[in-house]
Amino acid sequence: MPDFSDGADVAHAAKRETRTALLARRRALTAAQRAAAAARVQAELTALVRRLRPTRMTGYVPVGSEPGGPDLPDVLRAALPAGAELLLPVLCDDLDLDWAPYAGPDTLVAAGRGMREPDGPWRGRAAIVGASLVVVPALAVDRRGLRLGRGGGSYDRALARVPATTLTVALLHDGELLPELPGQPHDRPVGAALTPADGLLTLPPPGPVDHVVG
Repeated sequence: MPDFSDGADVAHAAKRETRTALLARRRALTAAQRAAAAARVQAELTALVRRLRPTRMTGYVPVGSEPGGPDLPDVLRAALPAGAELLLPVLCDDLDLDWAPYAGPDTLVAAGRGMREPDGPWRGRAAIVGASLVVVPALAVDRRGLRLGRGGGSYDRALARVPATTLTVALLHDGELLPELPGQPHDRPVGAALTPADGLLTLPPPGPVDHVVG
């Protein structure tokens, strides 16, 4: 049930303002800056995947100024061991996420909210449970692991299904790992953030998320 308390309203407004500022900052990046950041993110992720050797992982197709570049799924698939599966999100009508295997760029189709998603068979919303590495988009992450997305709640729902022992990694541009983000109790944290300059940063296990407005 939505929380209509004053604290929830304040947190929601703070999130909206933070989101607007972060999106503006991303739009100001030049093409060269985006390409350089994507190359570094891809290199760090490749090293992580080769080290962990997951038999199933999730990724996504970055769009616009999102870090990682539009060819990120191909980079991840190439880094996986033989027979491993890369699942990409499929946006459902209720804004939850289903998952489908990635079989190459020719299998991607345009979807809602600017996403590109596989046209293959859906594996079900619970398919993410079997992934040993989960890579997600974010506009920012704070030092507690609290993640700020675009406001649809899709990844909060998906991350709620992920076991606590699974490594969850949010991809960021430099300057998007912040000391503290506004949050609400339904927000789902991540276990690590990856930035071009600092690589993979493991975050401390989170405690309960209160209404944070700082």
